[in-house]
Amino acid sequence: MKMPIDLTSSGFNLVLGGQRSGKSEFAESVIESFGGGIYIATSEALDAEMSDRITKHRERRGQDWQTIEEPLLLCETLQSLQSNNKPVLVDCLTLWISNMMANNKDIKAETSQLCSLAKKINFPVIFVSNEVGLAVVPNNAMARHFIDYTGKMNQSIANVSNSVVFTIAGLTQKIK
Repeated sequence: MKMPIDLTSSGFNLVLGGQRSGKSEFAESVIESFGGGIYIATSEALDAEMSDRITKHRERRGQDWQTIEEPLLLCETLQSLQSNNKPVLVDCLTLWISNMMANNKDIKAETSQLCSLAKKINFPVIFVSNEVGLAVVPNNAMARHFIDYTGKMNQSIANVSNSVVFTIAGLTQKIK
């Protein structure tokens, strides 16, 4: 089967899916098929459970990856990699949104800035993000705002991406 993401050209690619759908593993496998790359981790180990998740992700990736931990300054980090000749995986945009909400950042402006990089970046980037629009509507305003921000960001990133795939139960379907 032909790989649904082409890493031979620069630009953005988006991998969407629910929690534990296999989206990170799929994105990692695409980049590993090119000999590894740079992993931008947006998560922070704020509790023991998240620390354990981060450790498992690191162990799964192995030695072929350079890891950059950056919870907020995603645009700046991507721009700093312009002379890079390796594909980049950003895992994940959903946590990036959470981090920005927690730090009172202008999410619309940050998303717009990120999308404007799509045509300027000279290396392939795979973004991983949760598809949050398939669940029940939460009963609190903060969670609803999170879903709204994430849904709008996913739409914006999909619009400027070369390819979009959806992962469910470990299976990946090309959308764009």
